[in-house]
Amino acid sequence: MTDRYGSAVPDSAIRSLLDTGVADRVVLAHSTRRALDRARAAGWTCVVVTNGRVVQQEAKIRNTGLDRLVQGWVVSEAVGRRKPEPEIFRAAAATVGAPLTGAWVIGDSPHADIAGAASLGLRSVWVTNGRDWVEGSYRPTHAAHDVASAIGHVVAAPR
Repeated sequence: MTDRYGSAVPDSAIRSLLDTGVADRVVLAHSTRRALDRARAAGWTCVVVTNGRVVQQEAKIRNTGLDRLVQGWVVSEAVGRRKPEPEIFRAAAATVGAPLTGAWVIGDSPHADIAGAASLGLRSVWVTNGRDWVEGSYRPTHAAHDVASAIGHVVAAPR
C-alpha cells in the first residue's frame, strides 16, 4: 500500500488500517459459534491457524469472541511460517500440546488450507462458499458449504 499511495497516505495510517481497521468489521456467524461449542463438548481441541499480522489477526479473534471458543491460535507473523507450510500446523498443535495425528484442517483456501493438510497427510474440509474444486494435484477429504457444516462433519466423523 505504501508503494501504491506513496506520501499521499502516511505509513502510520496504513499500519493502523491493517492492524485494526478490518478487525472491527469481522463477525462470527452464530452457526459457527454453536458448531465450535458442540466440537469442544465432543472433546475436540480447536485451534485457529491464520496467515497475517499478529495485531490484526488477534484483534479479529478477540473481537469475534473466538478467543473464548478455541483453545489456541497461531498467526503466521508470530511463528515465521505461513500456510501451507507444515511448520505452522505443527506450531498450532504444539500451542495446545496435541499431536497432529488425527487432526483435521478446515479452511476456504485450496492452497493455504487444503494443500497444507495434504502435505501433512491430514484430513481436511474445504469450505466451498459456492465454488467448484479445480485443483488437480490434491483434494479435500470433504467439502462443505459453510464453516458450521464443516465443523459438524468433523465432529460426526470417526476419529
